[in-house]
Amino acid sequence: MENPATTSSSAALATTLCNAIQALGRGFDVTSDVRLLYCKGAPGSRLVHLDENNTRDLLITDDLVLPNVSFDIELFSGKGKMETRAACSFHEMAEHFNKKSGISGRIPLGCFNSMFNFTGSWQIDATNTKSLAMVGHFIPLFTVKLAKTDLILHDDIKRSVPQTWDPASLASFIENFGTHVITSATIGGRDVVYVKQHQSSPLSAMEFNQYLKEISNQRFDLENQHSALAKYKVEDPSYFNSREIHPHLSTVPSISGKEDVTVIFRRRGGDDLVQSHAKWLETVNLAPDVISMTFSPLVSLLGEMPGIKHLARAIDLYLEYKPPIEELQYFLEFQIARVWAPEISNVPGYQRKEPVCPSLQFSLMGPKLYISTDQITVGRKPVTGLRLCLEGSKQNRLTIHLQHLASLPKILQPHWDSHMAIGAPKWQGPEEQDSRWFEPIKWKNFSHVSTAPIEHTETCIGDLSGVHIVTGAQLGVWDFGAKSVLYLKLLFSKVPGCTIRRSVWDHSPSNTLAQKVDSPSSSSSSESSSDDKKADSSGQTGKLAKIVDLTEMSKGPQDVPGHWLVTGAKLGVEKGKIVLRVKYSLLNY
Repeated sequence: MENPATTSSSAALATTLCNAIQALGRGFDVTSDVRLLYCKGAPGSRLVHLDENNTRDLLITDDLVLPNVSFDIELFSGKGKMETRAACSFHEMAEHFNKKSGISGRIPLGCFNSMFNFTGSWQIDATNTKSLAMVGHFIPLFTVKLAKTDLILHDDIKRSVPQTWDPASLASFIENFGTHVITSATIGGRDVVYVKQHQSSPLSAMEFNQYLKEISNQRFDLENQHSALAKYKVEDPSYFNSREIHPHLSTVPSISGKEDVTVIFRRRGGDDLVQSHAKWLETVNLAPDVISMTFSPLVSLLGEMPGIKHLARAIDLYLEYKPPIEELQYFLEFQIARVWAPEISNVPGYQRKEPVCPSLQFSLMGPKLYISTDQITVGRKPVTGLRLCLEGSKQNRLTIHLQHLASLPKILQPHWDSHMAIGAPKWQGPEEQDSRWFEPIKWKNFSHVSTAPIEHTETCIGDLSGVHIVTGAQLGVWDFGAKSVLYLKLLFSKVPGCTIRRSVWDHSPSNTLAQKVDSPSSSSSSESSSDDKKADSSGQTGKLAKIVDLTEMSKGPQDVPGHWLVTGAKLGVEKGKIVLRVKYSLLNY
């Protein structure tokens, strides 16, 4: 009589193997976790040529044969192994994951982010992570693989490649076909512990590795399974078997007594309900799953055909910043050079004549801060950031700069091109007599700042008549003697036919993280006059820099979904410093 367990095992193995074979040659978006359900297209809809007419029957086990498998597909049996990756940096671990997938570089991809519960914004994740480690058992039952290395794309795929930088077409291509082609898939099971050490953790690398060893002993030593549950104070033992731990702190099991370290237990394949690792191993044959894949970049199969550089750039940007796929078109629309206005001349010897400006005073004997009242406008170019700067030979003149796109995104051209009538731009600022918003910078008897938010009051979310976005800025001073008040005005221009989808007030600097304002005009001019150097040595610049926050406030591709525009701003006072805060919006086009 046939053993039901053997029959069940063979059926599960056959189903998983067939699905893995059907996945070979299909498109895949490697920002996703490695799962068959994320393959592009219908089962068997391969992007590359395979000889489907030349087939053979594959003997898998004594009681399992897979019929009609192409000779272009190879099958190998695997051997279980334990893998340990001791403490390493965020980028080193990302590179390790990429190599296992056949992908070069250190940009973190979907599998890595899923296993360690990362956000996908690698700039933030890397900054918050001190080190990573992993230890686990990998049970590869079988690997199916494309035999050919010189893969050839179907002609209809080649014809779908946009030949120009067309964000809509590029986004559609990536959504339909993915970023890579699947070249192999391994089925079986894996039981892995992923350990994440946060920057605030005091553990040394040696202590962290010892900690990893203890976790491994507890996890994979059958005798210590129950003591592990008690020691780690995990209320729900099923955490140790979970295929997926969702990235919410309340559900991720952490180790008691080891602050600022997160331990994540993940299994794939086998029986979820089995607690013991040793017993789980016995169930992998009954419920195998895909545990790894390798890939080939789609663009590597396009040769020198027209449009390849545009698709390659779009995919590189998508992999690096990972906007949601439904936002990819708009994200790509905004991948235009960003420049700061006003431009400062880089001609050697150029020095602007010092203008006559109003000033602020913060104490009886302290230095004065002069305020440039120049109107800075950028025309029909979307503004993506603002910053305060100290300028002049003595670095004692405060001005405002605007970051904007160097040209108009294609998606905005029907609404905002030069031939479109949009009405006259309008300046908007705070009320001079509205003292509710006045805040002293240092002392009540000296200069103040108007902290009133400046936004276009007629614009609201869902307004079908159009939206107003910032296209200019100006600082000004109301002269009330020693209590003079600094204020901000913004120029608003209408964008007909668009609506505001979402708006946020951002009180934190740009997410570029490494970005830093080293000098008052760091991105405009690297020239420094001898007067500047004298001013620096005098210490006056340092005093004024302590009063003004010179941080750039902007949102770029790293700020998901990557197509924010400035729709408002306000001045503020924080810890005795003049600060700038910005309102950003996403538009419906």
